[in-house]
Amino acid sequence: MDDCIFCRIAAGEAPAELVYSDEQTIAFMDINPATKGHALVIPRTHRKDLLEVEEEELAAVVRTARRLAKRALERLGADGVNLLNSCGTAAWQTVFHFHVHVIPRYNDDPLRLPWLPKPGEPAEIAAAAAALRS
Repeated sequence: MDDCIFCRIAAGEAPAELVYSDEQTIAFMDINPATKGHALVIPRTHRKDLLEVEEEELAAVVRTARRLAKRALERLGADGVNLLNSCGTAAWQTVFHFHVHVIPRYNDDPLRLPWLPKPGEPAEIAAAAAALRS
């Protein structure tokens, strides 16, 4: 897609700090990093989001994300890693080419996700579970 920045990066037509590539995926540094080493992993083929990516492509993206997560721990001294995908604008997706964020986490980093866990209503949880099962 001509207007997709991630497609242009994958095609070598837009600049990016590449960190890994194979036949199915490409990984590059996020230009707005949440922490040191924050990278993005995409399939080479344009897929809008998690619901459009093919299962084989999804598996390849996850394998590459795992590879980068290990490297963040080993080579950057990260204490942990978040893998994050946003599917749709309500979930903070801003670039509509499926991608996974690999965000190295450090014990002293200031990053806080907007979601703060708190107990849910058991009936609401059960109703959602029933809907997902059917």
